[in-house]
Amino acid sequence: MKALSNIIWMTLISCSVACAQQTLDEKLESLYHKTVPLIQPEQLADWKNQNAQVFLLDTRTNREFQVSHIAGAELIDYESFHNEDVNHIPKNKKVVVYCSVGYRSERIGEKLQELGFTEVYNLYGGIFQWKNQDHQVVDAKNLPTENVHAYNKSWGQWLEKGVKVYE
Repeated sequence: MKALSNIIWMTLISCSVACAQQTLDEKLESLYHKTVPLIQPEQLADWKNQNAQVFLLDTRTNREFQVSHIAGAELIDYESFHNEDVNHIPKNKKVVVYCSVGYRSERIGEKLQELGFTEVYNLYGGIFQWKNQDHQVVDAKNLPTENVHAYNKSWGQWLEKGVKVYE
């Protein structure tokens, strides 16, 4: 009887763990307020390949940016953002913001919209999804790298490709 009870208990624990797991899409659905239009990594890659004029803003910390970023991105630190940081960007040009998964960048995207920017997009899934879909990232010297700052162990679970860096 005790063996049967243990089997039932282990089955229940296994089922509850499996049911509690989320996919990245489900996690992003719960994070995003949908206040800034999303752009898929493939669309951004197409724009970059076509040399479209896109201002790419990385809203992570300097440390995250130094580990790796999307080529051509400019650092606009979420924690220390000032309106003056974007004065050089014409308000009618395409602006794509990103961070690790898209939460911080959505907040910066909202600020850009409030400032009058008319074509602001949030990169769906951030740099994690960019890398997960085999797009290239570069290091502080603009050389290709596999390293991606994974923010912390909890968020790092969503980075499936590349080398996770936590320092």
